[in-house]
Amino acid sequence: MQPDGPYRFTEVMGVCQVGRAWWAVDGQDRLMTVAVLEPVVAEDPAWRRAFSGMADALAAPGGGGGPYLAADFTAAAPWVAYAADGGPGADRLFLALGHEIHSEEAGEDSTVAMLQVPPQQSQPAPWAVQGDPTQVSAPPQPVSTPPVSTPPQPVSAQPVSAPPQQFSAPPYPVSTPPHQVSGPPVSPAYPHPTSVPPYDPLASTARRIQPSEPRRRRTGLWLGIVALVLVVLAAAGGVAVWAGSDDGEGSPPPYTLEERAVAVASPSLVYVEVVFTGYLRDKRTGAPLRAAPITFNRRCSGFVVSPAGHVLTNGFCVRPTGDTPRQNALYALGRVLIQEKKLEPGKLDDYVAQQLKTTVLTGVDAAKEPEVRLFGQVNVAKGNVTDAPAIPGEIVRTWEPQAGNVALVKLAQDNLPVAELNPAADLKEGTTLLSIGYGTTDKDPLTATFTVQSKRVTVTGSGTSGTMPVSRVNDDVGLYSRGGLAVDTNGRVVGILDNDEELPTKANRIVVPASTLDAMLTEAGVTDELGDTDKLYRSGLDDYFAGRYSDAITRLEAVAAKSPANLVAQTYRQNAVDRQKIGAGD
Repeated sequence: MQPDGPYRFTEVMGVCQVGRAWWAVDGQDRLMTVAVLEPVVAEDPAWRRAFSGMADALAAPGGGGGPYLAADFTAAAPWVAYAADGGPGADRLFLALGHEIHSEEAGEDSTVAMLQVPPQQSQPAPWAVQGDPTQVSAPPQPVSTPPVSTPPQPVSAQPVSAPPQQFSAPPYPVSTPPHQVSGPPVSPAYPHPTSVPPYDPLASTARRIQPSEPRRRRTGLWLGIVALVLVVLAAAGGVAVWAGSDDGEGSPPPYTLEERAVAVASPSLVYVEVVFTGYLRDKRTGAPLRAAPITFNRRCSGFVVSPAGHVLTNGFCVRPTGDTPRQNALYALGRVLIQEKKLEPGKLDDYVAQQLKTTVLTGVDAAKEPEVRLFGQVNVAKGNVTDAPAIPGEIVRTWEPQAGNVALVKLAQDNLPVAELNPAADLKEGTTLLSIGYGTTDKDPLTATFTVQSKRVTVTGSGTSGTMPVSRVNDDVGLYSRGGLAVDTNGRVVGILDNDEELPTKANRIVVPASTLDAMLTEAGVTDELGDTDKLYRSGLDDYFAGRYSDAITRLEAVAAKSPANLVAQTYRQNAVDRQKIGAGD
């Protein structure tokens, strides 16, 4: 069965116990080799990491391999494609992982023989990882693998198939065979899997394929737009892709599936800030602890789900329950007392704990609730802003934590970029997602600047939050990402981020599934649907990533005019202008 991918797979080049190497051609009939990891092997997160990590290690300068043209490490059967005339390719990747490819027949025989272990001598499959998979830096090596200092053993089976000859212009002479499996020996420049440290593809935000430097452009507002779109480039350490262009305008840009997914989804992200104003009163007498009202803010992320300005966010953020509002108010009062030298900083926690026993939080009228005002900001946000560009909003409904902990709010502005839900998403263990939310490195949230952050994460398991099923992921993008997006590599929303109460840090590593979000929208009579501008934006991105720059410029310019809040559209429009000029040679 041929693997999934953007190529026409023509013939199996060779097989090993963990995958296959294929001959394939792209849309421009360029010959390439593609390394495909078997789906059953890819179910092991450690092997999936080793496969992607080794591909990146070999592609790095001095890594002993060559750059790859495209890859998808999130597919059920991950793959990496190499130019057939570009040096070491698919066979080298498998060899670096400790598996030498053979002809298809010999490979199948040896795999069957290895798996047919008598019951009394049963062993884990060669790709099985013992212990904690997160601690595995590389897949285990079969006993027969030669030491690092010795070259791989020659293949005793028939040679790996030569490239198919039906192509009119192969990238090398017909008489010249491609690189053989028994090529260069293992060396420090060609690392052995057991010596590869745990690999973090997002540790560096640098692109693996550097495009030509665009000509200088105007500063001012444009710098703010570029700062915003850095969220897109921050995810660029993932699956490198080079799309085919069908209009002859020029080379399409190198990009990653993560970059495109974040470009699709991030314009819908909203910084949500809720301002509470009330009085702390003595529980027994009703007397206020302070003559002036107490104000405190709560912050989180959200995302637009309808052209009318409906936003999904975290329920506990916008409408906290129990002692949380009073505790927030007491901490706000305590900090004021510290500034007034009436409370020692080291005694703040004790002060709050003591006052929790004797106070209540009310509105200006002791019989009413505190005043609650909600505001949303898009793109780069500032803390404690209640005037423009902050957009006022109101809470439509919330669900308790045990019912999903989500809220629906309505901002007083329409035509904001909309995110697309994927209620049917199956978040199996090992699935790769992107977490997107607001974050800041500033210490004081009242004066902080909040920017869009993204991170590639992996589903580590499932559980429940109250009565609702949820998924857990292995990382988060910070304190204020609660209520943010969890998206697939197509940029569709598969869930909303929430904090994990079972973790000491309460990190935002819970994903409440999109099916729960869809149920809330249905209850509220709101339809998640893309507006015409949203569809035009996605078409413009398709044009840009395919190298159709004239079409991309036209569509993204129209998007920027119709939806000024979508600064990412403005950025990619300018990128298309720059790349078109580079391609035109001026």
